[in-house]
Amino acid sequence: MNKGLIYIHGKGGTAKEAEHYKILFPEYDVSGLDYEAKTPWEAQEEFRRFFDLFRTEHDDISIVANSIGAFFAMNALSDRKIEKAYFISPIVDMEKLIIEMINQEHISEKELFEKGIIETEYGETLSWEYLLWIRQNPVTWTIPTCILYGEKDNLQSIDTIRAFADRIGAGITIMENGEHWFHTEKQMKFLDNWLHDVS
Repeated sequence: MNKGLIYIHGKGGTAKEAEHYKILFPEYDVSGLDYEAKTPWEAQEEFRRFFDLFRTEHDDISIVANSIGAFFAMNALSDRKIEKAYFISPIVDMEKLIIEMINQEHISEKELFEKGIIETEYGETLSWEYLLWIRQNPVTWTIPTCILYGEKDNLQSIDTIRAFADRIGAGITIMENGEHWFHTEKQMKFLDNWLHDVS
């Protein structure tokens, strides 16, 4: 097949989720990116290697990326030829998210700088190196993009998503009462209908 689709999962997800998209994109060779990266700089190396190999067998490549997978994809693949991107609950402003997490922990940036790494009460790790890298490597994304967003997303506000979408000219579809993680039967049906409409 000349058309390829790469599925990029979010945190806690797996490449096996790509199976769901094979039915939705019957004309595409769908492959899940089974990555181990935990940081955007690790993702750059891993994602580019996978993409470039996939490119050797496909003329047109689109991507479906979920949550932090979308953030990693924007950092790693912005200079690659991608026909279209479909982002599900994307993390589009990681710096803002990290600052919100810092504030939730009632610590300062200075404290994070001094300690380097701080483990939060809710199991996330805050890293000064990560925050600094993001500030020094702003995302530049010009790929035609469609965004699916859940009204009750607790990681990125609709204002943050809209600001990003306006900047890159992306379309947004909002699911009323939808969450960051699309997983219920109703949510997945909404997701499937959305992809049918925008692809």
